[in-house]
Amino acid sequence: MARTVRFHELGGPDVLRVEDVDAGDPGPGEVLIRVDAIGVNRAEALFRSGNYIEPVKEFPARLGTEAAGVVEAIGPGVTGFEPGRPVSVVPGFSMNDHGVYTERAVVPASAVLHRPDGLDAIGGAAVWMPYLTAYGGLVDVAGLRPGDTVVLTAASSGVGLAAIRLANHVGATPIATTRTRAKKDALLKTGAAEVIVTDEEDVADRVLGLTEGRGAEVVFDAIAGPGVTDLAKVVAPEGTLLLYGALSDEPTPYPGFDLGMPALNMRTYTVTRETTAHPERLLRAAAFISSGLRTGAFEPVVDRVFDLDEVVDAHRHMESGNQVGKIVLTVGH
Repeated sequence: MARTVRFHELGGPDVLRVEDVDAGDPGPGEVLIRVDAIGVNRAEALFRSGNYIEPVKEFPARLGTEAAGVVEAIGPGVTGFEPGRPVSVVPGFSMNDHGVYTERAVVPASAVLHRPDGLDAIGGAAVWMPYLTAYGGLVDVAGLRPGDTVVLTAASSGVGLAAIRLANHVGATPIATTRTRAKKDALLKTGAAEVIVTDEEDVADRVLGLTEGRGAEVVFDAIAGPGVTDLAKVVAPEGTLLLYGALSDEPTPYPGFDLGMPALNMRTYTVTRETTAHPERLLRAAAFISSGLRTGAFEPVVDRVFDLDEVVDAHRHMESGNQVGKIVLTVGH
């Protein structure tokens, strides 16, 4: 039996329960992982509350798509992994099918990566989703190039911090936004060229001023909602407004007509549908990120670590919006 986080109804963090569940054996194309650390992502809070891009199909439901641990067993047809190998699990499956908030998890081998040397379990649970999302959205989809400017909203999140480092790595200029001054210094320390405090400053005015009126080739937005109209004002001609999150609870308009029909590309991006679901794309992304980890250009940024039994507190902390970086759960064995 394995201690496993499940929920029997939709709701807030308090619906989460730690229960003893049979981990099962890996089937064809699957791997059994002894989980040591778990990356906590906003997608899990949305899934838990019934607001995710896919609904919960049955209860009790599991959570989690990102973890680090050690291979315990492999299923038929799996190659490239063996028991004892340190690995990371990346978001590459539905939480209706698998969940890694547990001591032992059966997951698809296609969602398992070898953990780079020198990366411990906490780092291995914190690094992949942020950098995969940043790479897939900014490089694969938006084609971020040296000399470009990228505006990053909600920049103190794990993805936002990874995007700052990635932009610098490819020679682009990252402009970060944050609601209050509390996180400004942390964003500058991470490598943001400029930080815009949205409670005090007009984003469009600042970005256009910083770019001498040209605007940003890419806006990487985690918020959506009505604020996309202001963000669209700063997209350079033929640039891209890329939405990878929906922190706003309000409808998201298409602002092109209100702004006089500029040459605006606006689209959504999800790492599970456009990067990790495609083996070749995942391979390229993993190679890029592993290279950055080896050189020190990339590193996991961990805000707080909780024990698996403190999962309710971890989700409350995530929903408070006070974190800078990744929240991680650890699993004692």
